[in-house]
Amino acid sequence: MIKSFNTLNKSMNVLQKKQETISHNVANVNTPGFKYQDVIQRTQESHDLVNFTAGRERNLRRPLGEWVFGNEIEGYHTSLQAGNFVKTDDPFDYVIAGEGFFTIQLPDGGTAYSRSGNFSLDQENRLVTMEGYPVIGITGGGQTISPIYGDSQGNLEANVNLLITGFPEGTELERFGETLFLNGENQGFQVETEAVKGYLEMSNVAISDEMVKLIQVAREFEANQKALMTSDETLNKAVNEIGRV
Repeated sequence: MIKSFNTLNKSMNVLQKKQETISHNVANVNTPGFKYQDVIQRTQESHDLVNFTAGRERNLRRPLGEWVFGNEIEGYHTSLQAGNFVKTDDPFDYVIAGEGFFTIQLPDGGTAYSRSGNFSLDQENRLVTMEGYPVIGITGGGQTISPIYGDSQGNLEANVNLLITGFPEGTELERFGETLFLNGENQGFQVETEAVKGYLEMSNVAISDEMVKLIQVAREFEANQKALMTSDETLNKAVNEIGRV
């Protein structure tokens, strides 16, 4: 019975993480370039349970079968599926018409990647992200350049395009903030894809799907609460009634 409390506790911890992830997805349904996450859970390893009998056979092990001590979080999966394209006519909004990511310069000199093309000019007329990070470009001669400068009309430096970076299939990117990703293995390559001005790629969150997930999590919470009450009542009887016999 004590083990059942532990098992239910682990299950409800997983459900709490699922609920937090779904809520985070819903909160970013209107964030350009946001990619939703799912929680990946797994069942913990099973263990053989044994019991010892009383009387003459008190030293004999009696196998009771296998016991699983609950579920745990294995990791998180980020869907990189493209969101819907929305026309904004803003000269600093860009969308990638195909595969790849915008390439972003981080303050520490590292590189991040994003599908969010919601850019603007800072006080120095540098093209930057919503977080204020400079966007990396590439010249016609193949030389990378950062920062990229522009004017109020949306014109960028002559002979400079936005650098679009792609990755080999199966590459795992690490989420960094709401719309940025990191790739520690540094396996990126330039993608010959056009960045279209005046459009934005919106979040790929499907609000109806997230609501279904939220309802499912709520029902699983309810089922675990009922199981917890049953275990508590059983333990109470074992202590206060059976213990008197």
